Amino acid sequence: MSSSESELSDSDIELQEAFAEGRLKPGLNKVEAAPKQFTNNVGGLRQKLTEFKLDLPWLETLDLVSKQAPLAPELAAQMLIHEQKRENQLKNNKKLPQVDPSVDPVLNDFKRETMFHRQAQGTVMEALPKLKALGLKTIRPEDYFAEMAKSDEHMQKIRAHLMQKQVQKQRSERVKQLRSQKKEGKMLQIQTKLARQKEKKMILEQVKKVRKGQSKDLGFLDGKNKGKISDKRKLRDKKFGFGGKKRGSKLNTKDSASDISEYRRPKKPGMKKGKGPGMKMGKGPGMKKGKGPAKRPGKNKRIKSRAKGKR
Repeated sequence: MSSSESELSDSDIELQEAFAEGRLKPGLNKVEAAPKQFTNNVGGLRQKLTEFKLDLPWLETLDLVSKQAPLAPELAAQMLIHEQKRENQLKNNKKLPQVDPSVDPVLNDFKRETMFHRQAQGTVMEALPKLKALGLKTIRPEDYFAEMAKSDEHMQKIRAHLMQKQVQKQRSERVKQLRSQKKEGKMLQIQTKLARQKEKKMILEQVKKVRKGQSKDLGFLDGKNKGKISDKRKLRDKKFGFGGKKRGSKLNTKDSASDISEYRRPKKPGMKKGKGPGMKMGKGPGMKKGKGPAKRPGKNKRIKSRAKGKR
């Protein structure tokens, strides 16, 4: 064994013997730190405060220590409403902790905010007369223009972004409107179709009853084709008429050409009825006695007569 190992073994043996004799106690070898002493040097703190404190006029600091403004009737009414509402909630809900509404933390938040508001009001009421006495203006003039903290390019980008958002919003609203109109149109079509099917079914049932002899009432056929004429149909009727053939409607037909009931032969001036040159019955070219005008020869006869005349 080396000398260092022998020394360690001797120290261990001594410790074991001391522990067996009871000379070793718990915490005997623990190093206890001295308790830290805190000193509240009030005089030194005040001295340091007076050293770096600046004795400036009130206009440079604008510090005020004021009391709270009187409680306005509107705030008092709101506080009562909150207290009553919270009290009703506590009564109706037994799971919530049952506490006094005056010390309820929910109402205390409202009271705390009210206190801040009243403190700010009292400060303003005390500071405004001082500022006016010093001749300082507290209202911004109408022609006051403050320098923008951001550049024009940045503001243009923001404006363009806002315009794009507005356009997208309008587009989405238009799409929603069109979808709703489309749904309404489909519903109207379905309702119209169902009404027509119902009417058709009713008419078929009435027809079956009439065929079987169970009914003789044909009144359901009177109002079958009766209905409201649409504006589109009226415009078409006004433009194109009410149906039927349009082209050649004013041309003569066989019946209209043979109808001479309304014909009146015009009279020649200086002539009397039944008298005139060449107007005697039975005498004249192509006229036979006691008969009307001779019939015109046929086409073949006329061709032959022409051929004879050329010879």
